[in-house]
Amino acid sequence: MACSAVTLSVATIAAVVAVACLAIAFGTDNWYEIRVNRTSIRKKLEGNEESLKEFEEDKLYFDRDEGLFRTCFPDKKPRNVKTYISPVQTECININYYIPDNEVSDSFSDTRWDRLHMARSVIGLYISAFFFIFLSFFTGVAGCWKRSHGNIVATGLLELLASLVDAGAMGLWHGVQYFDYQKLDDQMSYFKWPAVLKQTGQTEFYYGWSYILAWIGVGMNLIAAILFLCGARCLRHEKKVEQAKNMQYLMPVYPDKRQPYGYGYGYPGPYYQYGYGY
Repeated sequence: MACSAVTLSVATIAAVVAVACLAIAFGTDNWYEIRVNRTSIRKKLEGNEESLKEFEEDKLYFDRDEGLFRTCFPDKKPRNVKTYISPVQTECININYYIPDNEVSDSFSDTRWDRLHMARSVIGLYISAFFFIFLSFFTGVAGCWKRSHGNIVATGLLELLASLVDAGAMGLWHGVQYFDYQKLDDQMSYFKWPAVLKQTGQTEFYYGWSYILAWIGVGMNLIAAILFLCGARCLRHEKKVEQAKNMQYLMPVYPDKRQPYGYGYGYPGPYYQYGYGY
């Protein structure tokens, strides 16, 4: 009893922490943080009016945090760029996934399309993982309430599937970053950034706390899955022990074929003595 109770309790806590981390990471925008040394760049662009104008209007010259849905500007925002306030009170613009396709996406190269499909798949995989976690909630409640080995195993497998799908989403997200900064060479990629931004010390890149939370959520989901499966094993073992103990109190009952007392004839001795011979 103690093994399954403790294991399932810890598994439940791990699952709740995993859902919280994944939900926060999914909805926030600090996945990839880009910091631009605007002071140094401004000095290098002095005397070039066209470059200074671009310096104030192009988002590439501003600090920004990139998430799954938005790009946000924690400090200043570019001129003539329409933004809105995000749930965490920062100025943001939406990331365009080109759903539906438009005239801009029609001009994409095959490599750019591969990158776009990967980015869309990241969102789709995260939504699928949340669906599996949602299903595991019901199987987990039913399993703990009924002490059902099958329901607990199903919960563990659903949690394991959710963790694998989330890990796949994280892998695709890294693939999108690789395409942006290493493989693509169009106007929307790092390859076409102004040369001053690519100089050493002018632009720095960091993985943000949303990204870290996402990986913590994946890890906690995996831990929860393992604990649920271990809890199911403990539960099955405890049921076998309980059944073995109950068997000791079961008394065997055998049918009694002897003649009941009081229903025989009242004559002593063999029946032939009384004229009942053959």
